[in-house]
Amino acid sequence: MDIKSIHHVAILTDNYEQSKLFYTEILGFEVIKETFRKERNSFKLDLSINGVYQIELFSFPETKPRASFPEQKGLRHLAFGVTNIEKAREELIFKSIDVEAIRIDEITNKKFCFFKDPNNQPLEFYEI
Repeated sequence: MDIKSIHHVAILTDNYEQSKLFYTEILGFEVIKETFRKERNSFKLDLSINGVYQIELFSFPETKPRASFPEQKGLRHLAFGVTNIEKAREELIFKSIDVEAIRIDEITNKKFCFFKDPNNQPLEFYEI
């Protein structure tokens, strides 16, 4: 195998407009392409961070809620690297997003904090 990197992360939503606003206006991802797939009654929004393709946001009329937070088998959370966690956290709070307190990773001694997207998907800021 010749795996070079993680190509993208796919996120499902039952409220496309709310999720699109969150990832573009709140977190600042850039829209690469937005596609409506009529046969599925579904949008697909390709998003980038700093020009690098990262997130596929899908809308589906029928989705199931997340079973628990964040301890569910499968994807636990997405972590975004930030250079100034205090500033990143304050920006979310200013935009009325609930954010947990900053903690210290006991293994790396790096700062991190958790918050949720509109789909209750756990997200993390991790200071790099």
